Amino acid sequence: MVRLRVVTTNDWPLWRDVRRTALAEAPHAFKSRLADWHRGGEERWRARLEIPGAYHVVALLDGRAVGMAGGMPGDGDGRPPELRSVWVSPEARGHGVGGRLIGAVETWALRAGATALRLAVIPDNAPAIALYERHGFAATREPGDLLSDGVTRELVMVKALRRS
Repeated sequence: MVRLRVVTTNDWPLWRDVRRTALAEAPHAFKSRLADWHRGGEERWRARLEIPGAYHVVALLDGRAVGMAGGMPGDGDGRPPELRSVWVSPEARGHGVGGRLIGAVETWALRAGATALRLAVIPDNAPAIALYERHGFAATREPGDLLSDGVTRELVMVKALRRS
């Protein structure tokens, strides 16, 4: 059975290990590279988890981390909070783990008063885009950040949030 665990600052080793595993297993799916996260130590990982208003969650299956997702607060200028760092391990894919992680971040955003949730995805990552579309996200015309090739931009997607 999959259990979701909200990650706190003291859980930085768990977040570090899951993030490194995600970057190693699916380098094509992230703008960050594994090598980028080997620099810095505990302080760098804690800093990521200490961002005011941020939310981080890990999916555990029989005590093993099999997924992760993060929520970053909006920028205060009307930009909604952002879903980030979504990853599910190959053995857990197809079992609803991604949906549960997305749902947890949506709940966090709603509790913070958000009316929308935003994300940016690598445009070649068809499985991720399909997952986000199944969960109500739609592509926008907003230009995403440039990728390392200097030509391709991230695909920005948004979902309107409604209280149930």
